[in-house]
Amino acid sequence: MSPPTKFPGFQGETLIAGADYFKHSHTSTICETGDGLLAAWVAGQQADKSDSSIWLSRHDGNNWNTPVLIASGTCSSGTKQRCWNPVLFQPPGDAPLILFLKVGSHPGDWWGEVMFSEDAGRTFGDRRPLPEGFTGPVRSKPILIDDDATLLCGSSTESDGWQVHFESVVMSGGRLTERWKRTKTINSPKKIGLIQPTFLRMANGSIRALCRSDQGINASTDSMDAGKTWSAIRRTELLNPNSAIDAVTLRDGRHLLVYNPTRGGKSKIAGRQTLSLAVSQDGQAWKRVGDLESDQDGEYCYPSVIQSRDDLVHVTFTWHHRGIKHVTVDPSRLCTE
Repeated sequence: MSPPTKFPGFQGETLIAGADYFKHSHTSTICETGDGLLAAWVAGQQADKSDSSIWLSRHDGNNWNTPVLIASGTCSSGTKQRCWNPVLFQPPGDAPLILFLKVGSHPGDWWGEVMFSEDAGRTFGDRRPLPEGFTGPVRSKPILIDDDATLLCGSSTESDGWQVHFESVVMSGGRLTERWKRTKTINSPKKIGLIQPTFLRMANGSIRALCRSDQGINASTDSMDAGKTWSAIRRTELLNPNSAIDAVTLRDGRHLLVYNPTRGGKSKIAGRQTLSLAVSQDGQAWKRVGDLESDQDGEYCYPSVIQSRDDLVHVTFTWHHRGIKHVTVDPSRLCTE
């Protein structure tokens, strides 16, 4: 039987891990290794989310496998902290898979850590903190620049208002070195608060970052020098109800964004009842091409999006905070006219 069609290009959907596994699930990440797709997210069984740890599932070509615990917030001192915002990244070649994560009681005091897998995510080890003052990619996937010699990360802080900056680390043979740099903060939170940038690769070779804001819209900034400096903040036409976004530049040059297309409301989840796809030719004018979910009683948010080797697009996102859903899209069939 063919899968139900939500919009042209929709291929199918699967709940990776629902209420049968966890009481709460949130903030997923997806990547492709040489062995297929992996998804990781934060989940736990405590109502106060104090046991939030990072879990991972592998797609075997047909189904998502039973989740396995890969990182808890237990520190070397034995104290327990929450884990936040995992980000998976697979460098090219036979380099190890990288998992970035944050650890702490809340976003104002968390710190960045990193783990590595030499077997495509089956096991992880060599867990270590990032250099002091660095968090790595705060929520969305990083990108390789400078002929794959540098990993560029979109990052942000929330300890003194929402502020975006960018971090980079030199790569050697597809592996992280200790040579980290960071830019200055690019926004004043008194004018507009920004967090959680995601990247687009523009046709002229520049990099565009789209950022979540605290003013009901998404904002953008460009770099013409491989992430060293960034342009003034621009407000976009894209609405944002105080919720995370993610984007990817497709191989055909188009840009695809996953977002909640409203301004939101007074409650924390207002505006997260619809999660949509938008496509752009130039990274500036966007067309909404389909809804991954839309239900006035639902909450669908914090997407992660990639394009796999077979050119399909894969999106994972928080489903009611009770599970993580995976949706597959054929971008060649999206209706953009």
